[in-house]
Amino acid sequence: MMNQGYKKYKPFTPIDLPDRQWPNRVIDHAPIWCSDLRDGNQALVDPMNLEEKLEYFKTLIAVGFKEIEVGFPSASETEYEILRTLIDGHYIPDDVTIQVLVQARPHLIKKTFEAIDGAKNVIVHFYNSTSTLQRKVVFKTDMDGVIQIAVDGARLIYALTEEEKKRHPEMNIRFEYSPESFTGTEMDNAVEICRRVMEELHITKENPIILNLPSTVEGSSPNGYADQIEYFCRHLPNRDAALMAGADRVEGTLFGNGERTGNVDVVTLALNMWTQGVDPELDFHNINEIKEVYERCTKMQVPPRQPYAGELVFTAFSGSHQDAINKGKIYMEESGTPYWEIPYLPIDPADVGREYEPIIRINSQSGKGGTAFILANNYGIKMPKSMHPEFSAVVQKACDEKGKELKAEEVFDLFQQEYRNVCGPYRLVNYKISEEKNEQDDLTHVHFSGELKYKDNAPVQIEGNGNGPVAAFCDAMNQTEVASYQFVDYSEHAISVGSDSKAISYIHLKNPEGKDIFGIGVSHNIGYASMKGIICAINRDQADTMRDDTMPGIFEVC
Repeated sequence: MMNQGYKKYKPFTPIDLPDRQWPNRVIDHAPIWCSDLRDGNQALVDPMNLEEKLEYFKTLIAVGFKEIEVGFPSASETEYEILRTLIDGHYIPDDVTIQVLVQARPHLIKKTFEAIDGAKNVIVHFYNSTSTLQRKVVFKTDMDGVIQIAVDGARLIYALTEEEKKRHPEMNIRFEYSPESFTGTEMDNAVEICRRVMEELHITKENPIILNLPSTVEGSSPNGYADQIEYFCRHLPNRDAALMAGADRVEGTLFGNGERTGNVDVVTLALNMWTQGVDPELDFHNINEIKEVYERCTKMQVPPRQPYAGELVFTAFSGSHQDAINKGKIYMEESGTPYWEIPYLPIDPADVGREYEPIIRINSQSGKGGTAFILANNYGIKMPKSMHPEFSAVVQKACDEKGKELKAEEVFDLFQQEYRNVCGPYRLVNYKISEEKNEQDDLTHVHFSGELKYKDNAPVQIEGNGNGPVAAFCDAMNQTEVASYQFVDYSEHAISVGSDSKAISYIHLKNPEGKDIFGIGVSHNIGYASMKGIICAINRDQADTMRDDTMPGIFEVC
């Protein structure tokens, strides 16, 4: 038991903002994205080396990031050398801005300016912590003391920027300031320290600043954070609101990699926008490749339930979910809707390059729609709906016996064993069809003749007539010992394309006791496929059915 330990924690105190506006706003455009490669590296047990970081940087460029926080060059020689390699090796495209992070401490700021020397587009991002707890425990000062740290840092950064511009007039240096632990800072104090920093940096409309308001350690629910941002934006001079509560720039990492519980996951944010019809202006069409680079370079793993990229996020095991997905797919095919409208799948997996991965996987919790989806999408076998319950029971029994998930090929093998590989006791040894139609007749007259063999007995000659091959065959069968089987329905479709295509026929019969039974047949000739399906259904119903699980696959005759 945890007993009364919860009493030692102080609850978050919400700000008073009764006329909040952010809940009524709608996101209709992408923010400015900044990928935090710096925090995505320092948070690793084994930070990326130069080769890995260069590959990761190139991946971020390919995704479409135009602002990338590449490192903390004053923190170590490795970080310093990585930044110099990016600049001196000309790895930074002209339309991409690198961002560097530094504490508001003089010697670190000077080292940072040495590191960025000669870069074309740079954001100098400096910070100091402003929260009540940090002021009390770490800095042992009041808010005025914390403001002075920020002001001194801003003053030095501005002076060094002016010097850098004299040496390199082509350089474009911008500023970013973070009151770290913003969410733990009194809002009026957060506004005041940012206002003072803006004064020291000579901020104007033509020379704007980025104010980063980090939720360094979350102390409230997201709505409390949104209230804080809206309050801050309202009270900061010359501030126009943007997305939702007022932010117009988002810093984060791929898959949320960062210290402790991680950073905001840019992949999730961007693709959430995508599902709402908003272009995030980032390209994740090959998310598996991006995931592979991430895992190899960072040695971190993307969890199987990670939104959009996880192995299982597009996978349904639940029977009701599978059925809804299957029906959604059928609806889209039949309706021709221009919109993506499949339940439980808010995004088309193909949009992120995952069209070849199994959306539906089969275990003991799966249902009729799931097995039908597997056969239709993986093998082109589109069972009629009336057949779903019978085969689903076969699959569920196999799952229970195995005690774990069945792979798609195992579901297909079960279908083969249950329907395709049924070769007795009845077999149609040979047959002949003749057709006759006079001009005055509405229907074609078809005559069937053939030999039906039961087990090892001698073949029996059978004959029948009808208005088509299947009707004539049924008439012939009705004159044998299996005459008590009632033909209910059939359907067929092609399972390959071209002049040599084959067809599969699904047969629905009722046995003498009135039980529904099913069979399939495959052939180049649709009439013969239906005949084989009828015999398959009867054979499956016979108590002494013979199975041969070594028979060829569905595209070969039995």
